[in-house]
Amino acid sequence: MVDLNSLNPQQREAVQTIHGPVLILAGAGTGKTRVITFRMAHMMHRGIKPHHILGVTFTNKAAREMKERVAQLVPKALRNKGDKKAEWLTISTFHSLGVRILRQFIDRLGYKRNFVIYSDSEQLGLVKRLLSQISMRDAKPDPQGVLGVLSRLKENNLRSYLNPDLVAMAQHIRPRYESALRACNAVDFDDLLLLTLKLLEECPDVLETCRAHYQYVMVDEYQDTNATQFRLVKLLTEKHRNLCVVGDDDQSIYGWRGAEIANLLNLESHFPEVKVVKLEQNYRSTTHILQAANAVIKNNPRRREKQLWSRNGPGRKIQAQVFETDEKEATAVVEAIEFDRLARAVPWAHQAILFRTNLQARPLETALRKARVRYQLVGGQSYFDRREIKDTLAYFKTLMNPHDDNSLLRIANIPARGLSDVTMERLLGESQERHCSVFKAMQNPEVQAGFSTKTRNSIQTFVSLLEESQKPLLAEQPIPLNTWFERFFAEIGYIEEIRRTEKDVETADSRIRNLKELLITLNNTAPSAKPMEQLHEFLEDITLDADRLEDKELQDKSVILITIHSCKGLEFPHVHVVGLEEGLLPHSRSKEENTLDEERRLFYVAITRAKETLRLSYCLGRRKYNETIQCHPSSFLKEVPKDLVEWNDDKEKKPVQQDTAKSFFAALRSVVDEEPGTTPGK
Repeated sequence: MVDLNSLNPQQREAVQTIHGPVLILAGAGTGKTRVITFRMAHMMHRGIKPHHILGVTFTNKAAREMKERVAQLVPKALRNKGDKKAEWLTISTFHSLGVRILRQFIDRLGYKRNFVIYSDSEQLGLVKRLLSQISMRDAKPDPQGVLGVLSRLKENNLRSYLNPDLVAMAQHIRPRYESALRACNAVDFDDLLLLTLKLLEECPDVLETCRAHYQYVMVDEYQDTNATQFRLVKLLTEKHRNLCVVGDDDQSIYGWRGAEIANLLNLESHFPEVKVVKLEQNYRSTTHILQAANAVIKNNPRRREKQLWSRNGPGRKIQAQVFETDEKEATAVVEAIEFDRLARAVPWAHQAILFRTNLQARPLETALRKARVRYQLVGGQSYFDRREIKDTLAYFKTLMNPHDDNSLLRIANIPARGLSDVTMERLLGESQERHCSVFKAMQNPEVQAGFSTKTRNSIQTFVSLLEESQKPLLAEQPIPLNTWFERFFAEIGYIEEIRRTEKDVETADSRIRNLKELLITLNNTAPSAKPMEQLHEFLEDITLDADRLEDKELQDKSVILITIHSCKGLEFPHVHVVGLEEGLLPHSRSKEENTLDEERRLFYVAITRAKETLRLSYCLGRRKYNETIQCHPSSFLKEVPKDLVEWNDDKEKKPVQQDTAKSFFAALRSVVDEEPGTTPGK
């Protein structure tokens, strides 16, 4: 039996309501994940078969956490019944759900079931290739911008502020982009949902199969769903009506990328019988912080009413400060962090600096480096953006599918094997003329005959390398993939290439270590499967869950720098929200786009990340393009009740109390004794 005594009355009501449509309005820090996992465990205890339960969320991290928590709650006897994959419940992201359905039925849409999923970098590579084939008088548009507009076109999410030249170019290359994907039996991230929706809408038998399988559907972060995701959920549940959505309209901050807050606000129009349960008791923050959040968000006219409260006590007042420049703001924030560390023994990892745009990170990083404070910029270079990782994954994909032009073109001359850029460009042209893949063109004797003897030999050698290397991967018996690939990379000279091209020995060793760490993870995926199946599943997991191998060790010991958009769902003991100025928060575009409500929700999200202390600041001048731009305080600051805020402009003029000074120096001596030296993290 699942013990529900640890839940508060509202949480228990949400958990025990398992039939029919339910909306759980879960305010910030109210135990949303706890409710979802208890609800799933309770459903199984009430006799619902685990494989009939579907939980959908937005991040792989959240999905993993939910799976682990449900496993802890469910009695061992019931868990043992679910040992077989098909018998256990499904908790996944929308995209992973799309892959799960498409792997079974995508052949109905003319694809092969072993389709590949293009990562962001592969999509970008394809766009660059398509743009390179277009003759233009002016400079070619930014490929990343074109790719962004392509995604918006697919989702019908064009905005008026988008560059019209980018929009025109994206519309121009879209047919060729989609044709290139089809030629490689590939899909991009948008396709994972759009093709799934197409499948369910055009194939009634597939829809009925999915409905019969997923009889109880739960959707987390429902306020972030877009039009496609809403239609998917509605199709799956409109017959059995067992839909539970969990969300908070006050935290809907992704309208710019297609999220529809109306999906939550207007749920009754699609499910009139929906039961609404409000979770308002906050377990994260102090009363002062929650009072500020409540006061700010109540100014949004179109919202579902809720009032966060807490038993954590009033806590410290919110600290606020104004600075002449962003450099002085950054210096003061770092000084406050160091004061907390030395005087109050607050570790760096308990501090977070939140800002509206990535450009604001520059002065903060400079100040942190100068003070030798270890930090982690969330959203910095990804593990999967490292050259050796991109190369390795491209080799995996090429061996699995040599007709994947993007991957093949990346590794054809890595390490150098006589296949220059000019040669590969000619081969690409030959493939386009013959309407085939580059690999097919390389295999063609007529194509080979057009090259010099030396280049022809290089092409033939490369073709033979791929064909021979594929054979053990196509075997029926499992093989230790990590050992096989480690030997493969050594034999083709890739390891030696890293050592040769890196002047610094430590850098070379680090890159080789990254490669080997990636290879080790091959063994974590279906080790008893056939080699090619194992490799296929590994690549699919990597593409859908690219944060799994990120280095978390640094983050556990560092101050966190993060945009407000990226921090939703996180919490920190001590939060600094910087740059609270008109034009930044709210953004200058908010009036034109009529998105002031969303900007206010962004500020609300920033406030509710704080557990113990909250510091707010703005500047009178901010550096931009080598000149100082005059700034004005955010209008949202006026919405924070004055009695909750303590302005610190004259703090340095006040004498320090004797007891405070003694405790500060005692703590300082303790830190110096324990930590002989520190190293910045960036």
